Amino acid sequence: MDDRRIRHIAIVGGGTAGWLAAAVLARSLPGVGCRITVVESPDIAPVGVGEATIPPIIDLLRLLGINQDDFVRHTGATYKLGIRFTDWSRIGSSYWHPFGTFGTVINLRPFHHAWQRAKQEGRAPDFMDFSLCAALAQAGRFRFQDPAAPGPVAGLRHALHFDASLVAKYFSRYAGVLGVVHLERRVVDATLRDSGLIEALVFEDGSRLEADLFIDCSGFRGILIDQVLRTRFVSWGDYLPCDRAIAAPTGAATAAQGRPPFTEARAGAAGWQWRIPLQHRMGNGYVYSSAHASDESAWRDFHAALDGEPLTEPRVLRFVAGRRELFWNRNCVALGLASGFLEPLESTSIHLVMSGVYKLLEHFPDRSFATANIDSYNAELCVEMEAIRDFLILHYAGTGRDDSAFWRYCAHMPLPASLAARIELYRQTGRVRGKSGELFSDLSWFYVFDGLGIEPLAYDPLIDVVPKGAFSEILAALGRDTRAAVAGAPTHESVLAALTRDAGAGAGAVAARGR
Repeated sequence: MDDRRIRHIAIVGGGTAGWLAAAVLARSLPGVGCRITVVESPDIAPVGVGEATIPPIIDLLRLLGINQDDFVRHTGATYKLGIRFTDWSRIGSSYWHPFGTFGTVINLRPFHHAWQRAKQEGRAPDFMDFSLCAALAQAGRFRFQDPAAPGPVAGLRHALHFDASLVAKYFSRYAGVLGVVHLERRVVDATLRDSGLIEALVFEDGSRLEADLFIDCSGFRGILIDQVLRTRFVSWGDYLPCDRAIAAPTGAATAAQGRPPFTEARAGAAGWQWRIPLQHRMGNGYVYSSAHASDESAWRDFHAALDGEPLTEPRVLRFVAGRRELFWNRNCVALGLASGFLEPLESTSIHLVMSGVYKLLEHFPDRSFATANIDSYNAELCVEMEAIRDFLILHYAGTGRDDSAFWRYCAHMPLPASLAARIELYRQTGRVRGKSGELFSDLSWFYVFDGLGIEPLAYDPLIDVVPKGAFSEILAALGRDTRAAVAGAPTHESVLAALTRDAGAGAGAVAARGR
């Protein structure tokens, strides 16, 4: 029988996507005789947008056996408990998309139905009483999850803000320890076999590198997935009209100001601005629609909102929201920006790289590259990415703003049928009913629906099984527990200070220890 095993994987492009993929594959494929090579152009800088993450990043560190404290020290990271959205429903409004649990399950029903009951009964429940992550973030405090603790501390989740370039270096050192080969070469083309599969990368000097499986992490250029294989791009620009971004760092917050343990997403006249606190600087960006703002006016709005002057020359990025029709085409898998783009409104870019690598391992091929296997991979990624697309669209389509042409367009733009159905289900019943394979839970959808002021006509009637008196006691007890947990938590600044006082292990340490 022919040996059809994959013997060599070539990853085109470094950056966070390329080196994360290399790290996960090297960790997951030991002893199978598969070489991994990362080919990185020495004269092309990575985009570096997407410095905020969501809680699965912590699961990734555990999978890789990386000590979280060591990672935080060496990547300029801070902790993240959620996202605060400001000026989205109307100017002056704000809401939270926190991590972790919300309230408690009542009669096997999620707590957001109890929240709706409380409001429909004329109560004025305080959101901060039921989300410990949001309450900690608002207070500038932080604590880690303790699964054994009673009350809301057991339901805490967190993610990280970090310097993407430092993360790429961290993963490259990690991958190097596991035997991944690093080549600094510029890929200019690829040769194809008679079957149509990619045979080899062609470098600028005419030399070649053969491999069995190719992973395209070359960013927007899509050297393999686009330039070689001509894989069609599916645009979602009608639904997500923002197609430009300005990015520039400013100085780090002072100890007195404090680095908040959350990402800020503030809506503007033609888009929105992000603010991401790191240990050594503040990440800033403005995502906007070029149909509704010139580059010059966008720069003025962006600059006016900065806390201090930019530390580097601002970068202007041009993009179109959308995805490749095929994430995996023949023997090439596209990850990161090569596979598609969704703006960083919900910090999903790095997660999509992780998801693509995990699913590749679940569908790991041999050299026959079975079409049914590839089709299954593409279908699963399509479900996940389109659900994220719908979730992002909701932030715009649910707005109550009409103060600019951009927001008037968003309020009346066409919606995918999948999103329109989900909105109508929530309006009528308070239910979301997410599908298997989706990233964002029903609770995440509730946070945005509720934050934008989209009120359902009803809630789950099984919540009414609880008598009013007992219901009041449940709400009061949850509030007391949450406030006590906040009062007993240290500040985010003190947690970072204690962590950075201890240099700890070297960057890229493979062995897991501590958190």
